[in-house]
Amino acid sequence: MSLPLAFEWRHLLFANWPVDPDYLSAHLPDRLSVQEYEGTGWLSIIPFVNVDTRPRGLPAWLGVDLPELNLRTYVTCEGEPGVYFFSLDANMLSSVLGARVLHRLPYYYARMSCDWAGGRVAFESHRRHPGDRPARFEATYWPTGEPFTPGPNSLSEFLTERRRLYTQGMDGAIRYTDVEHERWTLYPADATIEENTLFEANAFRNPDSEPLFYYSPGLDVLTTRSKRWDRRT
Repeated sequence: MSLPLAFEWRHLLFANWPVDPDYLSAHLPDRLSVQEYEGTGWLSIIPFVNVDTRPRGLPAWLGVDLPELNLRTYVTCEGEPGVYFFSLDANMLSSVLGARVLHRLPYYYARMSCDWAGGRVAFESHRRHPGDRPARFEATYWPTGEPFTPGPNSLSEFLTERRRLYTQGMDGAIRYTDVEHERWTLYPADATIEENTLFEANAFRNPDSEPLFYYSPGLDVLTTRSKRWDRRT
């Protein structure tokens, strides 16, 4: 049985690439559909730090800090929107195993760091998961411009304001977890990606489009238990 969690997400980069929706669809479980924005699907890479990660109800000082890196897209399940993760990398083996077993999420063990270099966030991840494809990501990033809240029906809202994640269990069933947090405060961002093999590791071609970057200092998050999706239309 999965545990509902509490944590803080900090120093996030939303790196977003427009991708052909038919190409994306071939990588999804049958019950999930690509959610498009003005006819386009999207792939996003998001590095950040989970701060004070702990079961809901416990005090923050009992939590642990975990850098994380994920590759995701935007989907619907019988009309209900959410995100679908192709991979999630984290640097604590016990957390990786727990997320795989309890939440059915495709977590991988990686050596990771999130530091500061020249006034910018410097994020590195080198996957070391036994028996799996290696994946590397190295980038520096920082906000530019003025903060903003994503407007209704905007692309920035589509890419960030998500309250549900979907995954596929070992039995092939779709599962979901709901996520609670305030609306995002975003900034336009400047990012330099020194190395990125996440697409290749997940059997994607490298997008030939230019990415769109957003930065957020973060917010506090609560999740529910993972549940089996049994609804039928």
